[in-house]
Amino acid sequence: MAPLSRPAHGRGVPPVETDRGAVDPRRLRADDLRYLLAVARTGRMVVAADALGVDHTTVSRRIAALEKRLGLRLLERGSEGWVLTDAGKNVSEHARAIEEALVRVADAASGQGASSLHGTVRVSAPDGFGTVFATPALARVRRSHPGLQVELVTATRQLTLHPTGFDLALAIGRPPGRRLVTEHLTDYTLGLYASDEYLERCGVPESLADLQEHALIFYIESMLQVGDLDIERHLPGLTPAFSSTNVFAQFEATRVGAGIGLLPAFLAHRARLRRLLADEVAIRLPITLAVRREAVTHPAVRAVRDALYQQLADYAGELLPE
Repeated sequence: MAPLSRPAHGRGVPPVETDRGAVDPRRLRADDLRYLLAVARTGRMVVAADALGVDHTTVSRRIAALEKRLGLRLLERGSEGWVLTDAGKNVSEHARAIEEALVRVADAASGQGASSLHGTVRVSAPDGFGTVFATPALARVRRSHPGLQVELVTATRQLTLHPTGFDLALAIGRPPGRRLVTEHLTDYTLGLYASDEYLERCGVPESLADLQEHALIFYIESMLQVGDLDIERHLPGLTPAFSSTNVFAQFEATRVGAGIGLLPAFLAHRARLRRLLADEVAIRLPITLAVRREAVTHPAVRAVRDALYQQLADYAGELLPE
């Protein structure tokens, strides 16, 4: 990426240098690289500042100083926050080794084991899957690395082409974007479920056509951001009578008899809800694990990934009960 000749990020700093061959490593400050990594992980100056224990103007100023010394634009505005430029990704990959070295120095000085992890790792996941499977996996990591801070952001939404605000994400389907390194994590199933109380009151549907006479519970179609959950793909012609953006609200509505829910099996089985029309409605969807390219080698990200696979191995029967 070509060096810039105008102020970086609108912060009113002088133009960055244009002679990349003149970069003197003695002028670089390792601490500035930590600031860059913090913003790259969170996508927000204010959030990065909180994690570093400074104010956001300090973060902005230190990154601007780093860009000036390197003669490169390292961050740019994305639709959901700050994202690394191609040059920023290259710099951050090398900066991470410095950050990890500083952590190891701190561990050695405090007498902690070399394998102890520090810092913050943020995971994004769908509401249901994140709560039921990612939460115990993160707790497992925290037990092994008490110096590590873990954050779980739950939302059933599509990952963007310019991912920010997470180190590792779990997504329904296969997220787009070359800025992500992805792998298939697992599959899970959805089916139609109802409470015994509802079925006694409203009857048991014997066919898909019978569903027209029942209240269906699912996502709000106009607010749904995951194409793989589009109701028309799975039950064409049906419109939910009770809708929510949160799968736990759908689950609770089904449990208390508001209708028939199209729910993940791992939630429905825990409440002993009755499965309906299993031969006609058996939806199988993939969960993809996605990591920003600059975070792939981060030890905390690797630790969370390993814990997730262990958690899923322990509870595979809940994901694919049939």
